[in-house]
Amino acid sequence: MLQLPVVERNIFIFVMAIYLACSILAFIQLFRSSDKYRTMLISLIALAVSLESLILVFRAVAIKSIPLTGLFESMIVLSIAFGLTFLFLSITIRYVWFSSIMVWFIFGLIVLSAFVAAPASKIELLVETPWVVWHGLSMVFSGAAIVFSGSIATLFLLTRRNLKRKKIRRVIGKVPNIEKLESLNIIGIKAAFVFLSFGLMSGIGLAVVKSAEIPISFNDWITDSKIILVVVAWVLLAVVLVLRPLFLRGRGVAIITLLVCFLIIFSIIGATVFCGTEHDFSGSPTETVNSEGLQ
Repeated sequence: MLQLPVVERNIFIFVMAIYLACSILAFIQLFRSSDKYRTMLISLIALAVSLESLILVFRAVAIKSIPLTGLFESMIVLSIAFGLTFLFLSITIRYVWFSSIMVWFIFGLIVLSAFVAAPASKIELLVETPWVVWHGLSMVFSGAAIVFSGSIATLFLLTRRNLKRKKIRRVIGKVPNIEKLESLNIIGIKAAFVFLSFGLMSGIGLAVVKSAEIPISFNDWITDSKIILVVVAWVLLAVVLVLRPLFLRGRGVAIITLLVCFLIIFSIIGATVFCGTEHDFSGSPTETVNSEGLQ
């Protein structure tokens, strides 16, 4: 995070502080349920989303292109998408556990973003094509959808556990019913599957169009850690959608959802940081300096 330009770093620190405050408010509202806390959460998250969008604007100006070339930008877009999902659903779903779980997931994404924060970079010319934009957006939106489903799956498992232990007071009026949670989870899974399918197809399109220019063989592609993780996640989503009408229900769907959520998040961050991947076509960082300290 210290590598970020001064302006971006200050904004990002402010965003982290806002989401930390949101996480604390989300915890408090579990014990002191009030519309006051809900209104504060909505206002703070709206502010954080606006500030994150401002970071992307600075990056777009710096590289004179759509800022989707780096891991940090992808994480910011992912948290924005999830934040907007929270704001949209908060209009119709007024349950403290629902908003709390989603806020904690967003805060987790922001914390992970801090570990991969880096200056803006241009995409390598050898893969500069519209396929890259569609591929990047599809993967980010699939990530947002599966993170949403992951938060719903977590809430489903917690609610199911409380009901089995006869702790009705922790459930009534604080979470949607089991059927609603399962329905929301499936909606997220379907959206993630569609976006992930398009992301894989656009990735294949990029590989075909630029196969002569990209110095990566077919074997390198199919054995790349990031691609393996994404394909496994896609297969698991397909399994859920195929088997759910037959016998896969409730707890099983929720557990697979959390597994897919882990695979997608790890493919975005872990595969790059820990496993190493050839699936990175960002160029050298772009540095511009002005009198205000923006680099």
